[in-house]
Amino acid sequence: MRKRVFSGIQPTGSLMIGNYLGAIKYWVASQENYDNVFCIVDLHAITVPQDPEALKARTREVTGLLLAAGIDPKRSILFIQSHVSAHSELAWILNCFIPMGWMQRMTQFKEKSARHKEQVSVGLFDYPSLMAADILLYDTDFVPVGEDQKQHVELARDTAQRFNSIYGETFVLPEPLIPDIGARIMGLDDPTKKMSKSETASGHAIDLLDPPDAIRAKIMRATTDSLREIRFDESRPGIFNLLTIYHLFSGRSQKDIEAQFEGKGYGDFKKDLAEVVIEGLRPLQERYRELTADPTRIDSILAEGADRARPIAEKVLAEVRRKVGLG
Repeated sequence: MRKRVFSGIQPTGSLMIGNYLGAIKYWVASQENYDNVFCIVDLHAITVPQDPEALKARTREVTGLLLAAGIDPKRSILFIQSHVSAHSELAWILNCFIPMGWMQRMTQFKEKSARHKEQVSVGLFDYPSLMAADILLYDTDFVPVGEDQKQHVELARDTAQRFNSIYGETFVLPEPLIPDIGARIMGLDDPTKKMSKSETASGHAIDLLDPPDAIRAKIMRATTDSLREIRFDESRPGIFNLLTIYHLFSGRSQKDIEAQFEGKGYGDFKKDLAEVVIEGLRPLQERYRELTADPTRIDSILAEGADRARPIAEKVLAEVRRKVGLG
């Protein structure tokens, strides 16, 4: 049997090239090698305030973009988290086994709570427990994540080990799967910070549905440095980030890219990069428009995905309930 991969993505903000290059491209490629479960985690989304109608619209948009990028519902399971109630129930049970100290070490809570201050919810603090439930419900072997989410996968693994030590072998122990290149695409306006959907500055990111003129404008304004040499040099975060984007969209080697721009300036490089990104996104945008032309198509795919996910999750949950004495 193939190893199983679980991947989750929040339906908040617009999906960006950071999501695409750092995660979605790898999800699509992994369909050849793994048994994949892809989940749109709307329960995670409401840990911070959301507009209900916007959340519903974003959920459909994210689904359409995943399908347009190449997620195949015949080879992979694609569904909405809240459509499978086992996620919420297992999260509560795990809450009763996760020590407070483990939760208090979660760095993402510290960062997000600093932004939201008095609006911080218990759900935001408890986010890692729900993420652990997401992962453990599907006997997950691997979870593709960036470095910033690795800690959450480690908590899921620690929770599984703790539960197994008390009740016997129940959960598969998951491992993080971190791509070598592109796992951390940085902001165009500040290349020292990861490109994030929560950032609202207009020049921060390229959205997957941005039109060509918007892409050109954002790249031409992107931060570089005062040097001229175009090299893959991690000590120069601005140009390194742009070169990484070029490398991942074009598929060309770093050596070839550096040779092409030998003796040229940032202006020439940025103009070429913009066209590479535009052409790289063109097929995805065209497929997205085709998929969303019929609103019932996405609804049908999500319903079928939930029907496939539910028996897997409920089997694991039933075993957990039996072992802890519920029902």
